[in-house]
Amino acid sequence: MTDKLSFTPGQLTLEQLQAIHADGVRLQLDAGARAAIRASAQVVQRAAQGSEPVYGVNKLDTLQLNLIRSHSVGVGEPLQPSVARLMLALKAASLARGHSGVREEVVDTLLAVHNAGLVPYVPSQGSVGASGDLAPLAHMTLALLGEGEMLVDGKRRPAAAALKEAGIAPLKLAAKEGLALINGTQTSTALALHALLSFEPVLEAALVVGALTVDAARGSDGPFDPRIHALRGQPGQIDVAQYYRALLAGSAIRRSHLTGDDRVQDPYSLRCQPQVVGACLDQLRHAALVLLREANAVTDNPLVFPEDGMLISGGNFHAEPVALAADAMAVAIAEVGAIAERRIAMLIDASVSRLPPFLCADAGLNSGFMIAHVTAAALASENKSLAHPASVDSLPTSANQEDHVSMATFAARRLQAMIHNTAHILGIELLAAAQGIEFLRPLTSSAALEEVHALLRRHSAAMMSDRYLAPEIERATALVTDGSLARILRTLPALPKLWIPA
Repeated sequence: MTDKLSFTPGQLTLEQLQAIHADGVRLQLDAGARAAIRASAQVVQRAAQGSEPVYGVNKLDTLQLNLIRSHSVGVGEPLQPSVARLMLALKAASLARGHSGVREEVVDTLLAVHNAGLVPYVPSQGSVGASGDLAPLAHMTLALLGEGEMLVDGKRRPAAAALKEAGIAPLKLAAKEGLALINGTQTSTALALHALLSFEPVLEAALVVGALTVDAARGSDGPFDPRIHALRGQPGQIDVAQYYRALLAGSAIRRSHLTGDDRVQDPYSLRCQPQVVGACLDQLRHAALVLLREANAVTDNPLVFPEDGMLISGGNFHAEPVALAADAMAVAIAEVGAIAERRIAMLIDASVSRLPPFLCADAGLNSGFMIAHVTAAALASENKSLAHPASVDSLPTSANQEDHVSMATFAARRLQAMIHNTAHILGIELLAAAQGIEFLRPLTSSAALEEVHALLRRHSAAMMSDRYLAPEIERATALVTDGSLARILRTLPALPKLWIPA
């Protein structure tokens, strides 16, 4: 990491979060934030020395340490490094708002661990997203104390040794600091942001692949006419239609069937793409705004108000906003995959696409894309189950004190499996649509879509007879996930941004 990112607590942008997620920056706290941190710490220190009991404050340092030890009970695979980096950054940004009562040393240690490239070992399961992401944040904190573990080159190592090698002194907790570190929504928010940022190139690829399928099936571009979408007024739909018009502009395949085509209307999976994918885009944009607000929020408890010297107990650690946003993202991710699966089914159905059955020259001898579609159907079905809203489930914990919980951490964590499934459906569709184009030669598609076709052909030749296809599905899916197709889309002029950074 060489680039410095100076941030002001409460003012993180989506672009800054993307840079942190990508492991491209060293974080530096704006100097103007330090006075607020010191002021809130002084309030806590005065309360700790007083005789009146204050939740989370009147505890000995040993009890603060025991709080971290006792809450480090997570299980499962560790969180990915990109998620752990976001956790460190989001926790530092939240505590630096000056309403948590921690000392500057706490914020500085979080930033030092991030900037040293250290990744706390944080098991991914064990949070219900209510009294904060207690278990995962406790594991993160235990690593800062030198008692937990770090991931170094993918292997677990004692945190004390990793901190020593990086020249970072293990953190020692003072009053309220253990509670401030483990209360909060930083794990569920980091997981949801990870999904949002991971899905962005996949959604852009879905537009590119969907447009290629329109041409492969000799579909009409009439349904993308801007006047249709203006009458409805849904912004995502309007933008997606604009993407399709740009992607299909200048297609000789389209010109070839402007007259003499006896088909009246295309299947919904072709002509309703703006309505379906546009609605998904609107949901994702809303989720982005919710998550950006949460990334800048103060979500521990109790909260400190230095201006009047008060500590007030509340419930900002309840992650319901994150849970609902993640559930909306889940439905959107599933729907992008669902309509793509329907387009594959349409392409291999000769009665609808008017292409050779199963996209092969000799359907009696070859299976073509028959079973590749079965794989896509299996993945789409998995996504339907995974899309069930996690937020509607609640199991009371802590002797019924925490009697309603959000399940936000699972709501966000399960999105990665769904993105994996949808990306593979799109990889299969990319192969199928490119195959369909082969049967329309010498006609050509638009310049942008011919670039897509040529890119795929560098990784996968046309399939005129059956062959081992699984490796080629993986290579096509890589073009979906690594931004290769998204970059082609982004070269088109005057198109709206996919996300709306606030």
